[in-house]
Amino acid sequence: MTVKIKGESNNPHLKIRFVDFWATCDIEHHVLTTALRERFDVEVAQADDTEAKIVFCSVFGDSHLDLPADCIKIFYTGENVCPDFNLYDYGIGFEWMEYGDRYMRLPNYYNLTFKKDVDLATSRHLNQLSHSQLSDKKFCSFVVSNGNNAAPEREQMFRLLNDYKTVDSGGRYMNNVGGPVADKRTFEAQHKFAIAFENSSHAGYTTEKIVNAFAAGCVPIYWGDPEVTRVFNPKAFINVMDYPTLEDAVERVKELDQDDASYMAMRSEPAFLSEETDFDNQYQQLVEFLYHICSQSLAKAQRYPRSFWGKRIHDKQVIWKAANDYRIQYDVPFKTKVKRMLKKLVKQ
Repeated sequence: MTVKIKGESNNPHLKIRFVDFWATCDIEHHVLTTALRERFDVEVAQADDTEAKIVFCSVFGDSHLDLPADCIKIFYTGENVCPDFNLYDYGIGFEWMEYGDRYMRLPNYYNLTFKKDVDLATSRHLNQLSHSQLSDKKFCSFVVSNGNNAAPEREQMFRLLNDYKTVDSGGRYMNNVGGPVADKRTFEAQHKFAIAFENSSHAGYTTEKIVNAFAAGCVPIYWGDPEVTRVFNPKAFINVMDYPTLEDAVERVKELDQDDASYMAMRSEPAFLSEETDFDNQYQQLVEFLYHICSQSLAKAQRYPRSFWGKRIHDKQVIWKAANDYRIQYDVPFKTKVKRMLKKLVKQ
């Protein structure tokens, strides 16, 4: 993969902007920007620059509702959110689906932030441990910084395993190692197992957590995506989703912990089922997906409905947003107001 920066080529100029992304997002070096620079001389405009008609939209706000209809809206998420194709022209997310040229599945571990992790995870099985190295490993790691809005299974698994042997918690949440660790991969690499639970369970929603554990050389203890084995080798990790209860999964962890041969056999399995899931392959698919969108005229690139039905759906979302903003600002009941506004819209 060749990462290009602005001004390195004679490619066509392309002005883009990002709205509703997380506050700390490095937009200039995001995988979307980098992939576009393979084919275009990209200028990243301010979020309110109306001259930029190619707009990437995420889930941390509703600014996309204020965009003019001639903008091409490309949805991107690292969260468990499915794109609404009545509001966006194209989508990039976690869902297993096909929708013409409008959608690409790209889990967030294919962001450039995690490239090294994906590469290390891909080759983990080639780096075998000696018996002395295995004996030096601690039991299990747990690195979580945000304990809010997460499924209770994650904390339950931590407590169940910790009742068996000490689980080292290196994040800000439930920390028991004297403070947050500086480097997650280095910390996890000291352990045989790593708890890799998603915040929620949904088909296709596999984040960087299992990749981080593989990259550190651990055996992941995974919970979340019920279809995770469409990508990851079921022989290479403990899939908690396969067990009737968390307690049953814990028993499997104990078995592997007490049987070095079985543990080493699991660790020697490739993490991914297919070589096509390596970072460079997925990155090239993203390059082609974005080039197809941005090489067209704006009129030809439009996909979501902008006429009667599309406008109705859009306007309803605008009304709900305004009503919710009103409720938050003034802290007053707003259901009656919303009902009246929707009834008026339906009559139009």
